[in-house]
Amino acid sequence: IHQFREYPLHCVLSFLKRMNRCWQDHCRQTIMIRSIFLFLDRTYGVIWDASHYCSPDGAVQKRTVDGILEQIERERNGETVDRSLLRSLLGMLSDLQVYKESFEERFLMETDRLYAAEGQRLMQERDVPEYLHHVARRLEEENDRVISYLDQSTQKPLISNVEKQLLGEHMTAILQKGLSILLDGNRVMELALLYQLFSKVKGGLPTLLQHWRDYIKSFGGEIVGTPEKDKDMVQDLLDFKDKMDNVAQGCFNRNESFINAMKEAFEAFINNRPNKPAELIAKYVDCKLRAGNKEATEEEMERILDKIMIIFRFIHGKDVFEAFYKKDLAKRLLVGKSASVDAEKSMLSKLKHECGAAFTSKLEGMFKDMELSKDVMIQFKQYTQNQSEPSQLELTVNILTMGYWPSYTPMEVHLPPEMVKLQEVFKLFYLGKHSGRKLQWQPTLGHAVLKTEFKEGKKELQVSLFQTLVLLMFNEGEEFSVEEIKSATGIEEGELRRTLQSLACGKARVLNKSPRGKDIEDGDRFNFNNDFRHKLFRIKINQIQMKETVEEQVSTTERVFQDRQYQIDAAVVRIMKMRKTLGHNLLVSELYNQLKFPVKPGDLKKRIESLIDRDYMERDKESPNQYHYVA
Repeated sequence: IHQFREYPLHCVLSFLKRMNRCWQDHCRQTIMIRSIFLFLDRTYGVIWDASHYCSPDGAVQKRTVDGILEQIERERNGETVDRSLLRSLLGMLSDLQVYKESFEERFLMETDRLYAAEGQRLMQERDVPEYLHHVARRLEEENDRVISYLDQSTQKPLISNVEKQLLGEHMTAILQKGLSILLDGNRVMELALLYQLFSKVKGGLPTLLQHWRDYIKSFGGEIVGTPEKDKDMVQDLLDFKDKMDNVAQGCFNRNESFINAMKEAFEAFINNRPNKPAELIAKYVDCKLRAGNKEATEEEMERILDKIMIIFRFIHGKDVFEAFYKKDLAKRLLVGKSASVDAEKSMLSKLKHECGAAFTSKLEGMFKDMELSKDVMIQFKQYTQNQSEPSQLELTVNILTMGYWPSYTPMEVHLPPEMVKLQEVFKLFYLGKHSGRKLQWQPTLGHAVLKTEFKEGKKELQVSLFQTLVLLMFNEGEEFSVEEIKSATGIEEGELRRTLQSLACGKARVLNKSPRGKDIEDGDRFNFNNDFRHKLFRIKINQIQMKETVEEQVSTTERVFQDRQYQIDAAVVRIMKMRKTLGHNLLVSELYNQLKFPVKPGDLKKRIESLIDRDYMERDKESPNQYHYVA
């Protein structure tokens, strides 16, 4: 001991080496003594223990521990140190049974101090991905230290110290500073690391979960709440959902809580803007199911529809979706625009599975009408062949059950006599088979194929009924004004202007307009364009669609609200009939359970008032908040 007391202070490393040599000699000598007195040691077993019961000198012990701590600090700062020397000296402290109080307590305090300062500094200096990689490297280094020279018992407190100072103290700061950057940039590796590190710290995962939920709500809210981006809304939602699914699966270990939090967040932000997402999802499906969508194979189409259904599930007002879906389905069926009947049926069965048979019964009725119409047309063809003077025209009729289809405004137009005659023939034939039914013709939905001859040769034009009526006028004369065409055809003004625009200002200009221009003005005149050229034999001239007008959207939405009122009325009467007497609050909560769409308390109050006015129920004379059913 004496030689160590006198040892020069600045020679830390050689002090440690001398100490180690001295300890190794002591151990070797003890083993030799033990070998010589083996019989005695085996019988009484005291030599090894006795040789270690020397009481270490306080000053020398402190200086040894200081030296060890200094070496560890150097290693932490990136220098190379003699690990076998450290292992041997720490082994000595263990054997002398002073490891815990002389070394470990101070070592853990130093670790705490070092990493507290490092965490504060690096959170300022580095961006989050870099910081996370640094923390992971530090944890690896400390684990390696335990394996190389520290006692195994130090591992738990050491690692928990590092995690607390580098992660636990900065959880919120890390997430606020970096989570959105990682998610926006789809930094899968760092997100997985973030999850892995946070799962080690107390309260780490709940904090991450909260920030993840907030991120989804805010990013999704942006997609849904920006009317300028409505046309991309659904595609953006699908891409966002895919991205978040991949993060939950690949980075967050398929953790059930994270998957549920994602669903809640989606449901919350989609319903922050009522009705519009439902309408746009219906239109997106329409776009995918149209014949124009040739790029998708059946499997891809199935995948797209499945993804749409996931988004559809989050929507509260599913009746808005149904109304718009029905309107678009009607167009697809009547104009023969469906990409594939299988895809249509598949979508229908998905909706049925999701919302029940009542939801899809009208949609299924539309398909049934189309199939029945085909059978009726086969019978009609046979019927017309037996007529004394068969018509030159070929007529195809779709018979639509009024309750299944969207309601169309009937429009009276002036049809050519041969068309009117054919309609009458069909009417006689149909009502002869089904008495008591009423037929109402819908010229807005009709279309025709016209044969025509240009200088270039014969062509066929596939056109709407309104376009047909306009074009047939040019059999009778060379040139007509807007006014003349209007009085001859009887087409409503707005429709007529769009029809003329499609024939004279679109891609396939079969009419000439003078003066030229994109819009139809009052004084415009039209004549037949004999010089018309086109590479195809059959040319489809698209009717210029009013961008589904605001009025159309509003009227569809209004129809939904009208239906909702009837549903609320029916639910109130159903509940009151069963309960006979009920307080206002109980009635409202029952209604919330029964209704499948979001509804405000004020709207319910109005419906209850309306039912009281119509004598379905009455208020209690004593307590006005109590209602009685009126049988």
